[in-house]
Amino acid sequence: MTIETESANSQPSDDQNRVLAVVGVGLLGGSVALATKQRGVADRVIGIGRNPERLQSAVNAGVIDEFLTELPESDASWTTVVIGTPVDRIAEDVQRIAAVSRPGTLITDVGSVKGSICEAVQSAELPTGVSFVGAHPLAGSHETGFEAARADLFDGKVTVVAPNPASDQAANSAIRSFWERLGSRVIEMSPTEHDAALATTSHLPHVAASVLAATLPEAFQQLAASGFKDTTRIAAGDPDLWVAILLENATAVSTSLDAFSQSFGKFRTAVENRDADELKKLLQVAKRNRDAL
Repeated sequence: MTIETESANSQPSDDQNRVLAVVGVGLLGGSVALATKQRGVADRVIGIGRNPERLQSAVNAGVIDEFLTELPESDASWTTVVIGTPVDRIAEDVQRIAAVSRPGTLITDVGSVKGSICEAVQSAELPTGVSFVGAHPLAGSHETGFEAARADLFDGKVTVVAPNPASDQAANSAIRSFWERLGSRVIEMSPTEHDAALATTSHLPHVAASVLAATLPEAFQQLAASGFKDTTRIAAGDPDLWVAILLENATAVSTSLDAFSQSFGKFRTAVENRDADELKKLLQVAKRNRDAL
């Protein structure tokens, strides 16, 4: 087990009874770490990852207190774990963490896809006494890395919790309480309901913004003002992360793309036909929906 902290002589304290482990200390994982410390939800925060230089920088920045690049063989000191790795790795990381955790450990995640993750974890049958309850805080950004993390990132933001039918109610309630204590407004949804909704509200917008950004000729870039930049902001997200998200939720995203294509087709037909009345109706519906937000 490799452990590094602020001091070469310091070691994690097993007598601290509220130890949070964050697997993947990026924007969301780092924000969880900062929020738990600021709000007194955890006494110590352990960052877990592969890059010791980056993790040491997170320690130096005060985001985490110590870090691991290798897991202990058993009886890990943490009591709660948040998995913040890419969605195509979360289920595997949950199983790895669960295998070395003590009974009573609670595991949650921040993945924007829930169906494939929850199904894989439930099929794996975690060790007795270790529970996983999936979650997704709707508080992301096109920025990445712990440098963009904020303790107030979750304040007033919705976090979807997908109660695990294989877990006892106490675990579901504890994870709901965990996110609420970080400032979130928690909504419970099934993994299927979550994925269908997020395909339209998050995943489809990223595809649309990316298509629009990819369509911009280099010669026109100097003419792209705030409207274009605002509309395409999320296209600046990490491509590797978004490939995983779109493929893990491919069925629901395909359905949302079909609906988008139908709406896009109505606009195209109205423009080609010079149909001002139809265009106005379509724009009025769009404005009404946007104003409702």
